[in-house]
Amino acid sequence: MDFLERYVGWMKDRAPDLGDLRYAVDCSNGMASLLAREMFPGAELLNAAPDGRFPAHSPNPLDPAARGQISAAVRDGGLDCGVIFDGDADRAMFVDERGEFVQPDFLIPVVARSFGEKGKVIHDVRTSRGAIETLREDGCEPVMVPVGHAFAKPALRETGAFCGGELAGHYYFRDFHGCDSGVFAAMRILGEIAAAKRRGETFSRMMSPICSRYANSGEMNFKVGDKDAAIGRVLEAAKGFGPEISRSEIDGIRVEFPDGWINVRKSNTEPYLRLIAEFRESGTLAWRTAILEAAVNAR
Repeated sequence: MDFLERYVGWMKDRAPDLGDLRYAVDCSNGMASLLAREMFPGAELLNAAPDGRFPAHSPNPLDPAARGQISAAVRDGGLDCGVIFDGDADRAMFVDERGEFVQPDFLIPVVARSFGEKGKVIHDVRTSRGAIETLREDGCEPVMVPVGHAFAKPALRETGAFCGGELAGHYYFRDFHGCDSGVFAAMRILGEIAAAKRRGETFSRMMSPICSRYANSGEMNFKVGDKDAAIGRVLEAAKGFGPEISRSEIDGIRVEFPDGWINVRKSNTEPYLRLIAEFRESGTLAWRTAILEAAVNAR
């Protein structure tokens, strides 16, 4: 059986109207190279030859250096957006028409909107409050889950959610057997960008109501000897940030404050303590992040 042909056919049957959208796709010399020409006709393709040595750049699009080519291609070509896949193509990430990176959790509401459904949508503990608020405003029910596909896939099925996503760029779909797919996610998001273009909106303008609500630190990683002690110091330092509204301990600890939140957790896959913070004002985020970093690194 020609599984690749069946896979591409399934995707094409669900492909949105991209109209006159002008975009680039960086395959990162990975698995997306096998089907990019079929799935994204008319796109400017970068690094579209499979090569496990990854000669062009790191196969991890969360690495800013890996996004240099796609950002330059969008800016230099005057394109509407760019897509970059990781090595095994289960993650898709985007840059806007300015070549600026769009944090993947901001796109969870965009993925949900592409289905025109009202229902449950999963997101991980690192997801922006701006994305969560947008989901609620769109009539969806956000469901917080631990980080990682080992948790997200069962959660999607158990909660009956129709889609979901993570900060790392994984997006999950009921219609894709409850699994993640970078290609399917890219198609859904490209369709929404194309629809925005037909309304006269750029990608960045479409995203502004979601990503401009709060200032976000992005995920910070620290190598520390005693992670539990460091978590204790972080939580003690955060007591000065205002009254605690709520707390989740499903994956590390996420503490909600009136104007933002923090999450501190041990990595499931690497020897790191991970920390992320988000607050309404960028100045507030800056000084509170400095306090948290000092707490992590205290001896």
